[in-house]
Amino acid sequence: FKCGGFAFPVIAEAVERWKIEKEAHLARGDKEEEEEEENIYAVNDNESDEENGMKTDGEDSQQKFIAHVPVPSQQEIEEALVRRKKMELLQKYASEALLAQSEEAKRLLGL
Repeated sequence: FKCGGFAFPVIAEAVERWKIEKEAHLARGDKEEEEEEENIYAVNDNESDEENGMKTDGEDSQQKFIAHVPVPSQQEIEEALVRRKKMELLQKYASEALLAQSEEAKRLLGL
């Protein structure tokens, strides 16, 4: 492997070893045992009901009060950040521009 003109023989060797091992596993007919990433969105049955906001005990089968509030979407958050950044830049540079204009006006008027 080369990166910016520099060779990385260690990486090349590791990739070559991996290819050889994979071919050997396939030749033997082994099932590929790929490591599965943990699904962070999966719902476990073992999670407590308190995390879900409900009680299911026989003694107290009332539901907890859950406040439902609108959650802004990713796009709405990005738009709000852009608006805020624009306002900050306008305040920063517009005020400097206005100061420069007023100084120039004072200078031209001889004040």
